[in-house]
Amino acid sequence: MLSRLIIIGSALLSVNTVLHADAATNSSVSSAGSSSINIHTAISQTLEQNPTLRTFEHELRAQQGRQLQAGLSASPKISFELEDAFGSGDFQDIDSAQMTLGIAWVLEGDIRQGFIDVAQAGTSSLTTQAKIQRLDVAAETARLYIISLANQTRLDNAAKTVSLAKKTVNAVKKRVSAGRAPKAELARAQADLAYRQLEHEDVEHEFSSSIRLLAAQWGETQPSFKKVTGSIFAQPKALPFETLKKRLAQSPDFIRLMSDKRLSQAKLKLAKSQSSPEWNVNIGVRHSEARNDQSLVAGISIPFGERSRNTGNIIEARENLLQAQAKENELKVRFETVLYVLFEELEHNLHRVDSYQNNIIPKLETALVETQRAYQLGRYSYLEWQSVQADLLTARMTLLEASIAAHLKFIEIERLTGVSMTQSAKSYEE
Repeated sequence: MLSRLIIIGSALLSVNTVLHADAATNSSVSSAGSSSINIHTAISQTLEQNPTLRTFEHELRAQQGRQLQAGLSASPKISFELEDAFGSGDFQDIDSAQMTLGIAWVLEGDIRQGFIDVAQAGTSSLTTQAKIQRLDVAAETARLYIISLANQTRLDNAAKTVSLAKKTVNAVKKRVSAGRAPKAELARAQADLAYRQLEHEDVEHEFSSSIRLLAAQWGETQPSFKKVTGSIFAQPKALPFETLKKRLAQSPDFIRLMSDKRLSQAKLKLAKSQSSPEWNVNIGVRHSEARNDQSLVAGISIPFGERSRNTGNIIEARENLLQAQAKENELKVRFETVLYVLFEELEHNLHRVDSYQNNIIPKLETALVETQRAYQLGRYSYLEWQSVQADLLTARMTLLEASIAAHLKFIEIERLTGVSMTQSAKSYEE
């Protein structure tokens, strides 16, 4: 559940820091035939062309039709009555006939306004849902962008690893040729190279799939780009927790709850107005053929019996309103808790990124250089050299995973607090 609390305004992600890249890279905007795409373009195209958002537009138009219909009052009824005609004696033919032409209508009172209020509240609720959908879709685009960027980085790392494995094979081969190392070391180095090449191929497939999933966000089945711009290692910068907590009131889910609450209030008001029976009024003109005169006729119909036959609907509407109020308290507690957990996880991942970038990896890189030199001089064994290589590769992978986790947690925080993704993307490009 927490992982799905990901992106109202329009859509989300703090890509200004998340996807740090140089100005030349940032300016590359995707179009047909472009080789790369940036986060702003990806989100903009999603909001313009996403199939799910286009489908929801029809629901919005249908609701507008319901609102229009709610404003139309019941049509008056015209009636015509013929009496004392086509009988016998004095009532043969229509010589003594009486003809009445009348019009009748229902006195709706507050009921019509109740229908209008419900329809307007329904439109407001649906409009809020549309905004939430835009944020959700944009958040998913941001998440897929991060995954694509991560896979692109993995692919780059895999290529460097293959290159390192090739250099290792060449170095070991020289020592074996010189009779300073057993052939077993060469076989192990060659096996490691084959393993790294397979890893590179695996990551290629993952990257290809991730950009296909990203392009599908705006309806493309064949991606028009081959790369995404940015650096996965740029650290996102979160606002202080107390500031984020105050912004929870802007959460799309809270706004939707308020819209649902207003809808429940309108439905309760309508149910109460429908508890009173409707009166029917009619008025007309009667013509007497025998006396050749006219007279006014009028009447009213008042239902009788039980005072209210809408008690069940009133109870249902009242309970729905109380439920919406209870959900408001529930969401406040749950969202603040979720925000705290996400914030703590973000801080932890940022700390890990900083430690690996500025402390662990630089030391391992130095160790690798020294170990390789010592191996070439015959002071260290191949196993010792390979062990340092493995430690460095593991550290780089851990750094990558911590960076990915930090960015994804940041996306969830922005979604939870209702941050606009298009705004973030724009500030990133600037």
